[in-house]
Amino acid sequence: MTRARNKSPRPKSLRVLVLMHPDFMPPDSAEGYSEKEINVWKTEYDVIHTLRGLGHEVKPLGVQYELKPIRDEVETWKPHVVFNLLEQFHGEPAYDQNVASYLELLRVPYTGCNPRGLMLARGKALSKKLLAFHRIPSPSFAVFPMGRKVKRPAKLGFPLIVKSASEDSSIGIAQASVVDSDEKLAERVAFIHERVGTDAMAEQFIEGREIYVGVLGNERLKVLPVWELQFGDMDETQNRIATAKVKHDVNYQEKLGIVHGPAKDLSPELKSRIQTLAKRICRTLELDGYARVDFRLSADGVPYFLEANPNPEIAKIEEFATAAKHDGIKYPELLQRILQLAIARAKAAGFSAEPVGEGDGEGGAEPEGEGDGTPRALPHARPNRRR
Repeated sequence: MTRARNKSPRPKSLRVLVLMHPDFMPPDSAEGYSEKEINVWKTEYDVIHTLRGLGHEVKPLGVQYELKPIRDEVETWKPHVVFNLLEQFHGEPAYDQNVASYLELLRVPYTGCNPRGLMLARGKALSKKLLAFHRIPSPSFAVFPMGRKVKRPAKLGFPLIVKSASEDSSIGIAQASVVDSDEKLAERVAFIHERVGTDAMAEQFIEGREIYVGVLGNERLKVLPVWELQFGDMDETQNRIATAKVKHDVNYQEKLGIVHGPAKDLSPELKSRIQTLAKRICRTLELDGYARVDFRLSADGVPYFLEANPNPEIAKIEEFATAAKHDGIKYPELLQRILQLAIARAKAAGFSAEPVGEGDGEGGAEPEGEGDGTPRALPHARPNRRR
């Protein structure tokens, strides 16, 4: 006689208010839409439908120019938790921290990173300085503010890669971003100033592998398997960097076989070191909820910190969710843990919050086995998605 399997208790049903950009409000069904159309609202669709499948009462809310709709829903509908998918406000990505601050002022639990962590991670130069103090390897860099003459510090040698000092999602990054002369440096800095509209940052270009590490948790952190962007059949004459084309052009990805998947051929010691660095970085930058840390792994095995991404993309096919699945965390469980983390943080801060199922959302904090995952094709890009 076979023994019946113990099923996990169904999570307690909650009222979940999902904040998003109005342009990303998904339909009730994806049937009849093209892959390109689905790409625009895939994250919101996945989150809303998965939460409803878990038995939660879910209300989507598109917000961009007014905070009042948030307050109205909090006061009238009284959500137990807000699932925050907003990455900008008034069209300005830097204002995402203000939305999180507003939710804290309303004393309502919300998912993702706290305002301080969002602020520290957004300032790429500041985050690198903080991490350098803690002796975390990072490429040497210099910032070139808008309206200032480009003068390279003598100690900053070529080659360099030029990028925005504050934007994410590879905005402004192309093969031409890697420069080997002061003339090319000035040209690319001018490009960032004029076309992206931000200060520019030039950092030491590290030949090597593009590595991503997801981290889940508040006080106790669970590190997901080490993930890698694999460049397939890219021409050897090109720099293997995560350009906007590599990240967002699906035809280019399919043509060259560009995929993301578990990082191969890493020794247990190196894998452990990368995961430990990811945890240290999250603690130094005060990131909580869920985050992704990006590294450049040099040929001699040194993982150099590139940037930290609080509230990264969590569509089913994105790196964070696929790495979690590779570690045995299915998508519904992942979203449920993110809800648990939000409510656990609110309870610790003295907010009024109801429990979510079993536990406080902080369990399983140490790295676990990686299973047998296979590389995944990169998802389509979507407008205004940054991380």
